Amino acid sequence: MGHHHHHLVPILCFIIAALPLAWSQDSIHDHLRLYGLPPGILPKGITEFSVEPSDGRFRVKLPHPCNVKFESQVHYDLNVTGTLSPGKISELSGISAQELFLWFPVKDIHVDLPSSGLIYFDVGVVNKQFSLSLFESSPDCAAVDPDDTQSSLRPVEDGGLPPESLVQVHISTL
Repeated sequence: MGHHHHHLVPILCFIIAALPLAWSQDSIHDHLRLYGLPPGILPKGITEFSVEPSDGRFRVKLPHPCNVKFESQVHYDLNVTGTLSPGKISELSGISAQELFLWFPVKDIHVDLPSSGLIYFDVGVVNKQFSLSLFESSPDCAAVDPDDTQSSLRPVEDGGLPPESLVQVHISTL
């Protein structure tokens, strides 16, 4: 009587083995939510990702470097790495934000817990703050030609704004 169900065993084993795979399809965004972070910090189209449960270190791979326009341009490299903790991504690499035509590496991203409705991008010079609502869903990321990226990520040559106007703008964004 019991032998009729033997053919189900390999199928069940396959389904159980495939579950983590199915779960990981785009669950980096679920991981962000678990840490109190909005999923839209990372764009759509992530091809692979890993999260180390013990310390929150993660790595995501995109199909190509790309840009997203929030209130300002944000650039994602092919690989983005960082460490997840409640309300924060630290030791971030692979994301840059544009400020006054210059690109700055984003060192960490954090939100207030409980939420203030704001999200902060630490670009070293200044904490850029955005409305959290911009990051509620994962954005499409426009592919950039690596050659264009290099030129646009290079610091602007002299002849732009005088330094004192930079200082005033930065103070006003704090």
